[in-house]
Amino acid sequence: MRRRDFIGGVGSAAAWPVVARAQQQTLPVIGVLSNAERDRLAQSAAPLGFLQALKETSYVEGQNVAIEYRSSENQLDRLPALAADLVRRRVAVIVALGTNAALAAKAATTTTPIVFATGADPVASGLVASLNRPGANLTGTVNLTVELGPKQLQLLHELLPHAAAFGVLVDPGQPIQASIKDLQAAARTLGVQLVITSARTEGDLEPAFAGFSEHRVGAVLVSPSTLYGTRPEQLASLAARHALPAIFVNREFALAGGLMSYGSSLRNDFHQAAIYTGRILKGEKPADLPVVQASKPELVINLKTAKALGLTIPETLLATADEVIQ
Repeated sequence: MRRRDFIGGVGSAAAWPVVARAQQQTLPVIGVLSNAERDRLAQSAAPLGFLQALKETSYVEGQNVAIEYRSSENQLDRLPALAADLVRRRVAVIVALGTNAALAAKAATTTTPIVFATGADPVASGLVASLNRPGANLTGTVNLTVELGPKQLQLLHELLPHAAAFGVLVDPGQPIQASIKDLQAAARTLGVQLVITSARTEGDLEPAFAGFSEHRVGAVLVSPSTLYGTRPEQLASLAARHALPAIFVNREFALAGGLMSYGSSLRNDFHQAAIYTGRILKGEKPADLPVVQASKPELVINLKTAKALGLTIPETLLATADEVIQ
């Protein structure tokens, strides 16, 4: 769905001279492709820094660039058609959020520049030839979130050493099989059980947390997902309602009231994707822009949430935290 295009000032399109409307129609178009719901995708672009970062490259939506959003509404089989639609629309750049969206965009075109933001290894998933020399028409940013599960499980175990089981929330639409195997191996090492529950849609989230409560898990690990990443407030609220400590991969979760996060910030990923998009609009080629790897994961702990849950965070855990929210 195309977002509202506007030129500064007020008045209807009919009030503008024909030449002004013609100029507006020739604005370069950025196509944003994602598995997240359309409304949340458009809403998150501003707070997560994409539009602001575009301004850093001298591009302002509605003034000298337009943005069109395409969402599969959590139906992965729709992504190829949506990517093909953006190619037919002759967008200047496709910004693909998530591995599935990036793969769909790559399959749809070998010429339209693609900037991806993914949590999976882009070389292993076949997006690029190498990080330093991506080649072809793709580049982007990678935050290897799928590799963080064992460390997140270890952090939960350090917080609750006597817990016999931990819940794991997974999105079956994400490339998670390898990470699940790693989590299971880590659980065996720690001597704990895993209660793995799938949630593909927003409607699945409440039953999933209710199920974790019924199984009396000590805490919940929320695995990486485009769906989950656009709902930090909802997930934090569900965890609080069911009195479940939870750890998430993105810092936004802890800021929204979740107990802990271990990973990086979605804002950084959106920022870098926007910077590369602006550079490509100015004429640079994706093949010449190395894939940017996120900086080391950071541990964020929300002490206010810990107090509400009646938890005392071990000093050893606090000492390793990169940020403590009071």
